[in-house]
This record gives sequence, structure tokens and C-alpha cells, in this order.
Amino acid sequence: MQSVDRALQILNILADKGECGVTEIAVELAIHKSTASRLLSELLTHELVEQIADRGRYRLGLGLVRLAGHVTASLEPVSGSRNITRALAASVGETVNISVLDGNQVLYVDQVTGPTIVAMRSWIGNRVGAHCTSTGKALTAWLDEPARIAARPDEWIQYMPNTIMNAKDLEKELAHVRERGWALAVEEMEPGLVAIAAPLRDPYGEVVATVAVSGPAYRITPDRYEDIAQQVVEAARKLSGKVEF
Repeated sequence: MQSVDRALQILNILADKGECGVTEIAVELAIHKSTASRLLSELLTHELVEQIADRGRYRLGLGLVRLAGHVTASLEPVSGSRNITRALAASVGETVNISVLDGNQVLYVDQVTGPTIVAMRSWIGNRVGAHCTSTGKALTAWLDEPARIAARPDEWIQYMPNTIMNAKDLEKELAHVRERGWALAVEEMEPGLVAIAAPLRDPYGEVVATVAVSGPAYRITPDRYEDIAQQVVEAARKLSGKVEF
């Protein structure tokens, strides 16, 4: 069990740092270099990590992508959604993501890129703060007060000038989200990034995921917000099972 735990810690270290050498990993885990090398060798066999040939360092491998694909396909919010998300991406010309709430973070579980030449990077598998994204706002706006408090960031980090930096402003924003039925984030996490999200609900009306459109600010301009939002809301309605698709 200790070896399994250490192997998982290695994967998390590589996810955080991007790439590491054997010595770095040994220091991080406070283990002998030979132990770190043995664990990496086993992960390499299963393609969960790969070695960068010219530097002898390690990074996450494609085996994780295959595993993630199976997880994504089995998630209820994703299963059967591709026809709708592809249609939405084609209609607005931008990237579409499906996300779920994981603690006080947003986890991106599926993505469809738009037809434009300049597309957004892949977000699948990434986690970001719930307070600084349209997806996070849509996921948390309808929670009860204790759950909304639990979803607040552990630390208020100002990623951009527009990042919400306190609980009072966040609660005001979430009230606005509930009022109009969709969430907007304009350069709150990354420069030039705009996103619009709406909630997906289960048969009991609980928010279980979100669908969002994201793209550069020079394409998703203020005059497009309302039109895109209505298309996102309609896609969310379909994905929530309120119509046949």
C-alpha cells in the first residue's frame, strides 16, 4: 500500500510541476533515490509517465489520457452530450466545456473545440478555483449558504484585476447569476479569456454540472454576451434531460 501511495504522489507531483528528475521526486517524497527510480520505472511500464529522452526527466504519460477518457465517457453529465455540445460549439464558433464541482474547485471533464483557427487550450482534467470562473459561479450559485461558504477559495488570490477578492462581492455576483440563470467571467482568471456558463440539473433540480462557452475577449465581445448566454442556457436545458436528444 505504501508503494501505491507513493506512486500516486509522484503523479500528483508531476501534475503540479510539469516535469521532474528522479532526485527531485526523491526529495519531495523523502525517500531514497533508488526507490523513486523503481517507482518511476513501474509507472513508465504502464505509460502513466514518460521519460524526456534528452534530459532524463519525467512527465505524465499518455496512459493517463486513455484512463481519463474512460472516466469522462462514463460520467452522467458527459454521456450522450456530444451532439449538443458540438452543435453549440459550431453555432457560437467557440470552445465548449462541461465541468463539475470538486470541493471548492471546478474540474473540467469534457471539451469540444470550436471551428475557429485560434482555439482555446484543452482544459480537460484541470482544476481551477470556483470563484473566478463562470463555471464555478454556475456550479455554486444555487447551493445553500453553508455549501457556498465551503466552496469559497482557501486563499483569495488575485489572478487578474477583475478577480473577485472577497466573500461579499462573490455573494453579490452569485445572486446575480441566480437572477439571470447564467454566469459570466470576463478576464477573471486569465488575460483575454471570457466565458459564459449555465447549470445542468438532475431530475430533482439539483445542479450537477455546467456547460460553458469560452473564448478570447476580442471574439466574445459584450454585444454577444446575451445571445451566447441564451444558447448556453438552451444547451444546458437539453443536457439536463428536459427535451429528447
